[in-house]
Formats: sequence, structure tokens, C-alpha cells
Amino acid sequence: MVDSGRLWRRIFELGEIGRQEVGGVTRLSFTEEERAVKDRVASYMEEANLSVREDAVGNLVGRREGRNPDAPVVLVGSHLDSVYNGGGFDGPLGVLAGVEVAHTLEKAGVETDHPVEVVAFTDEEGARFSFGMIGSRALAGRLTPEDLTHEDENGVSIAEAMRGYGLNPERVGEAARPQGSVAAYVELHIEQGRILENEGLAVGVVTGIAAPVWRDFVLTGGTGHAGTTPMGLRHDPLAAAAEVMGIVEAEAAGTGTSVGTVGRLSLRPGGINIIPGRVEFSLDLRDIDEEVRDRVEERILERAEEVCHRRGVGMETELLQRMAPASCSEMVRGAVEEACRAIGVRPYALASGAAHDAMQLVDLCPMGMAFVASRDGVSHSPDEWSSKEDCEAGAEVLYRVILDLAKGA
Repeated sequence: MVDSGRLWRRIFELGEIGRQEVGGVTRLSFTEEERAVKDRVASYMEEANLSVREDAVGNLVGRREGRNPDAPVVLVGSHLDSVYNGGGFDGPLGVLAGVEVAHTLEKAGVETDHPVEVVAFTDEEGARFSFGMIGSRALAGRLTPEDLTHEDENGVSIAEAMRGYGLNPERVGEAARPQGSVAAYVELHIEQGRILENEGLAVGVVTGIAAPVWRDFVLTGGTGHAGTTPMGLRHDPLAAAAEVMGIVEAEAAGTGTSVGTVGRLSLRPGGINIIPGRVEFSLDLRDIDEEVRDRVEERILERAEEVCHRRGVGMETELLQRMAPASCSEMVRGAVEEACRAIGVRPYALASGAAHDAMQLVDLCPMGMAFVASRDGVSHSPDEWSSKEDCEAGAEVLYRVILDLAKGA
């Protein structure tokens, strides 16, 4: 049995790192807060008698040897970074549960055929650079030199931030795992929705992961006096942006499966009595079906151009990242289902609307996920919450899955 008290205590210990006065935690990649949280988790790994290291992109890895040290490794993990003013469960639960599994194996003296590694991936959220999953992309061999040119709001690139953190961006390729070196990857994560809560279930079996397209839009028009410029003579980019946002909502809702979100908005000059001349906003568009998502994106772009042309407003758009949806492997799904039955939870299959590190590993190894119920479906918020009992159930499922995949006895 996992030590649920230790797991619960550690979740809240990590929640103090990056704690904000206005509520929630902010831990961005390659910052002091990230360094502090990784150091704390490294100490937990050492308590579990894991050998600890960081790879070329800053992924924190704790390894427990198997009977055959040359066998492909079973990976388990998640991330420790956060969005701005995020919650304490999104990411850390999966890492800490992985450490708890390793600790439980060690205490029980269980030997596994395969080595088991717990990994805390660098920058899953993408909050700092508007480009996420840096660590898992690197481990899967998908991170490119061009990716490292993405910049934060202060103009600092990923490559520059890595150097300031003590890493060499020219060596990120060394983090890539070769084909055949990973037997499977398993990730425990909070659901970030309310399906499991509505079903009265603590844990669910993830079938696949929807993927986002992220874009930035810049609309430019004519700045003018709010009182002296007639409505019919305006080229207001904010009015155009509002119309485009309505298009995003309508086109995403029209499929029944897509979701579209404008999460960031800024305008200049920003005076109460000034017609803005420049508006910038983001688009996050997702669907479990890549073709459906891309058709929605195409319709949004077409209609946005029509709106801007009609209003005499300029429009530029930049693609920040595009990811493909990923299906979870039958092998890992089966292991999660059996583990749920073993602890008395009815196996319940559901897709993930949120992106996760697991999707980056889909071409490297069999991958899968288990979800833990989220109260009211709230996530990316200080109000994010999963109960101690549900977190314990998730960790128990993870323990059995790792025993199964690593062939523990």
C-alpha cells in the first residue's frame, strides 16, 4: 500500500514553492521557483533510494534498477511547472505519485525485471514561452533548434533561459531516448474536468489526448479620439477582434467536440477615451480529431480575414505550436483497467481534452494515462482540488500498473 499521508503532505509542501499573494502557485521554466521545486523533489527521490540526475534539457529523473539493468525502462511521471496562479495538483500529483510508487517498491523489497524511472518533465505548460512540453519533446527526440527561439514576454528565448539556468541548448539532443529504450510511459494526472466526479469515480482510464493549435493574432487599425471620430469612419481593431472571438466560439461549438479559447488579450494605447490602434489576442483550439480541429482553424482564419477586410483593419497571425492528438496504447490502457478493478473502481474510459507530456512519447513507446477526479472540474486555478482519498486511489492504481508493466514480483 502506498503511503497516502506522505503523498498528501508532499503535494502541499510543493504548493508552497511559487506561492502567490493573490492565490495559487506560479512556477515557470528555468526560474528560481523551478529550481527550488526540482531540488525538493530530488530529495524525495533520494529518500526512495533512487539514483537522481538531470538530463540536457533539465528533466529530473530518478532511477530504480531492475533485475535486468539493460532492459528497456518503464517511465512514470508528469511535470512540476505551472500556469500563472495555478493549482497545486496539476502535474505534481503525477510526479509525487511516481516517487511514492518507487518508495513503496523499495520498502516492500519488490524486484522488477525492468528498471523504473520517475521523470519530472521541464515546462509542460508553456506558460512562459507560449510553447510547451519542452522536456518531453526533448526526451522523445522531437525538440528542434528552431523551437528554442521562442521568446517570453521580456524577449528572452528558450535557449537564453537555458543558458542562464546552467544548461547548454546546443546539447538538448542528448536528452533524446533511442528507439527501444523505453518499454512504456504512464502518467497519472488530475482530470481537469468533472466527468469522473459526475460518475462518482475516483479514477478513470484515458483513451486518448486531444491536441491544441496555438496562434497569436495582431489586428491593427486607426487610433483616434473616442469623442470626435464618427462610428462610420472608424477602423477599430478591438471591434474586429470582438467579432473574431465570436467566430471562434461559434465555429468550435458547431462541431460538438472542438473547444476554442481566447485566453490572452492586450490593446494599445489603452486609454479610456482612445480608439485602440493595435489589438493582440491568442487562440487555443483543440479537438481529439485532428482533421476536425484543422477544419475549424481554417474556417476561423477565413472568416477573420473577411471581418478585418470589411472593417479596414490589418490582420497578422503567427502559429505558436501545433500538436497532433494521440491515442493511448491498448497495453497501458489494459493495465490501468485491471488496476482499477483490483482496488474496486469500475473501469471508466474517457478522453483527455487537455494536452499532456504523454502525447509527445507516442512514437517512442506505448503510453497511457490514468485520471484522478477533480472537484467541480476546476483546474489552472487556485481552487483546483482533488481529495486525499482520490489521490490515494490514483497512486494505488499507478502502483499496480507499474508492477504489471515492469513485471514486478
